[in-house]
Amino acid sequence: MKSVLVIGSTCVDVIIRVDHLPKTEENVHPYSQRFAIGGCAYNVANILGRAGADMTFVTPVGRQGVFGGFVRDHLETLGFADYVDLPDEQNGCCYCYVEPNGERTFVSVHGAEYTFCQSWMDRYARKHFDYAYVCGLEIEEHTGERLIEYLESAPIGTVVYAPGPRGMRIKKEMTDRLFALHPILHLNASEARALCGINDLDDALRTLHTRTGSTVVATMGAEGARCIERGVLYTVRGEHAEHVVDTIGAGDSHCAAMLLGLCRGMSMKDALTMANRVSCAVVQTDGATLSDEALFSLI
Repeated sequence: MKSVLVIGSTCVDVIIRVDHLPKTEENVHPYSQRFAIGGCAYNVANILGRAGADMTFVTPVGRQGVFGGFVRDHLETLGFADYVDLPDEQNGCCYCYVEPNGERTFVSVHGAEYTFCQSWMDRYARKHFDYAYVCGLEIEEHTGERLIEYLESAPIGTVVYAPGPRGMRIKKEMTDRLFALHPILHLNASEARALCGINDLDDALRTLHTRTGSTVVATMGAEGARCIERGVLYTVRGEHAEHVVDTIGAGDSHCAAMLLGLCRGMSMKDALTMANRVSCAVVQTDGATLSDEALFSLI
């Protein structure tokens, strides 16, 4: 089993189910609300850890405020007690507005969970990681350059970078430095088009492949995943969801399952086949976390 490093956020998802997104001056009554543990990096680490991967999770947690306490308690309960403790900082949250068709809209309040300090990695200085996962939300933050500096010098085989829906907002020079590391890109079709300003998906993937010199994966919902690998474009067929509950964490779970397959020595095509199964199950689940029974039946 190959090793993987996951760096990034654990936050509270405040899942709010509404009939529709509110308009200016409108008063909308949600029909449910709940707290759930989430965050892109946590969603990835959760699947990898539960699947038994050789995984190291570096996630900062602020003690202050109600969100930090919720995250801290849940991480310790779920076996992720070795988090970066920031006693004077606050954690943020992500308000997830879910419409009846399962689509979600995020309003994120960022706190300590998106920051990075290179000293946190001193304890791992002698450990080689075959893969490392990072998300664009951490790169966009004021400590993002420190994270890039770490990735440029760390003992890492392959970086897996998920730019996310705000990837195009990251400064070009920072994106160029990340792309110079030849990362595997994992993003959805809309993000791929936006990141390089090209409407045709295949042309966007070719452009990103040229810029990174590495594999690019774009998820396409029920249609599966489109991938360019060593200059060759192909599609890995998706799974049919009987009923979409919400799409929270679907992309993160897809990336996690892909990484799990690669760590197990699978080909990219086989890893994406497993990833499609997992993400299909996640969209049929309330929130981002599958039960043990569901997860283990898919991986």
